[in-house]
Amino acid sequence: MAFRGFLSRIPKTSKTLIPSLHSSKKPIKNGPQIHKLISFFRISTGNSSNTTSLPLNRSIHYDSVKNTHLNSNPNPQNPEIIQEAERICKILLKNTDVADALSSASVNVSPLLVIEVIKKLSNSGILALSFFRWAEKQNGFVHTAESYHGLIEALGKIKQFKMVWILVNELKNKGLLCKEAFALVSRRFARARKVKEAIEAFEKMEKYGLIHELQDFNRLFDTLSKSRHVGNAQEVFDKWKNRKFTPNIKSYTILLEGWGQEKNLLRLNEVYREMMADGIEPDVVSYGIMIHAHCKVKKYDEAIELLHEMERKKIKVTPHVYCTLINGLGSEKRLVLALKYFELYKGSGFDLEVFTYNAMVGAYCWSLCMDDAYRLVDEMRRCKIGPNTRTYDIILHHLIKARRMSEAYTMFQKMSNDPGCEPTVSTYEIMVRMFCNEDRTDMALRVWDKMKANGVLPGMHSFSTLINSFCRENKLDDACRYFQEMLDMGMRPPIPLFDNLKRALLDEGKEDTVKALWRKLEKLRKSSLVG
Repeated sequence: MAFRGFLSRIPKTSKTLIPSLHSSKKPIKNGPQIHKLISFFRISTGNSSNTTSLPLNRSIHYDSVKNTHLNSNPNPQNPEIIQEAERICKILLKNTDVADALSSASVNVSPLLVIEVIKKLSNSGILALSFFRWAEKQNGFVHTAESYHGLIEALGKIKQFKMVWILVNELKNKGLLCKEAFALVSRRFARARKVKEAIEAFEKMEKYGLIHELQDFNRLFDTLSKSRHVGNAQEVFDKWKNRKFTPNIKSYTILLEGWGQEKNLLRLNEVYREMMADGIEPDVVSYGIMIHAHCKVKKYDEAIELLHEMERKKIKVTPHVYCTLINGLGSEKRLVLALKYFELYKGSGFDLEVFTYNAMVGAYCWSLCMDDAYRLVDEMRRCKIGPNTRTYDIILHHLIKARRMSEAYTMFQKMSNDPGCEPTVSTYEIMVRMFCNEDRTDMALRVWDKMKANGVLPGMHSFSTLINSFCRENKLDDACRYFQEMLDMGMRPPIPLFDNLKRALLDEGKEDTVKALWRKLEKLRKSSLVG
């Protein structure tokens, strides 16, 4: 196998972080593709376009086009703040004693810097809390509501809800409490499958002197639906409808989207009929969601008929609708039809946007038309709309799937040289998984170390992939060390991960190690942060 041959030429003890693909005299079987790939990396020196990384959500090809308050960044384009936040994170990753680590770092604390650091530490709630408390002790510094919100998000991820409520009360005492905080708390409860607590957090708003409005009800339904609890959202909607709120088109659209994500067209159609019975006609967003739902269950002809229905009603088809069709048709390798809608999009009069181009890049990749995908990326550069990190993630995903792994590794190495395309935690996760699947945890660790050196904190999936691979290779000391690192970051490992590690340890007669890890896990599960 070409990639295994390539890997075998990388010394396992080498300290070179990025070994050259061309250092060996032996040819690489997919070398011609790599030469084509090199031209893909001819980086434009012109003005950088809008290449802000978009969040990975639901699918490797799905680009979120909604600017929600929950993902808003109050300082999205301040390179000095971002660079300083990265520097601080790198320091903290080497020494988690925040006060000691930052005492000689000459940090000029500002509200925007604190928000950015906490955002980057969102996968390590414990470290985020320590930094937050350190910052508030700095002379003249006062936290904003946004820094509290970032910390609530980080602590909610590790289910430290007692500490979350302490922060809510601090916000109230400082006169900073707003509905945003309760939306975040409900969201984290819902993500933790604590639906009852999510609804109770919403209801507590009034006890804190905040009045429920229609947009707040809609936000709760959206939170539950996006956390895969659309049945609960529907139940609350039915219970409170015309008693506590009167639904509008957004209320119904949220439920349509939730049932669509669950691939339940029967319930989706029930909501649609109820909406129509209430005298509410579908708008472009409703149609987009219904088209997406039909694509999700591979009913593309029905999805296209819905698009024609939009056109008959003189509802202008948006880039998001085109993107949905291109994604769906591309994944089914119906490339000609996907390309038809891409060309219709380009002629629609809307501004060209990166997420629809990414959908077409993905469509080419599904059909393994990689040269066409690379040419489209060149077109993105000429049009000054990209690429972005998501573009690379899509291509990496498909190169690895097609076993063109040395080509994928070359692309990964080049990303940092492309402005606005620096690897994110999702990118590193893709590469760690690739090497682990090849039983090359040494290479996975090189990627891991590069990730941390760049101030990117690994997430749960990355830890799970690496630890399971160590178990498979019987490198149990390494598995235990990274399992402990997970615990130190406040992450509660998934049950299957611990079970896998436990079995591997017991097979080696290491019962005492299992007991020690279990005690640490139980301590984390039962403990509550205070600070």
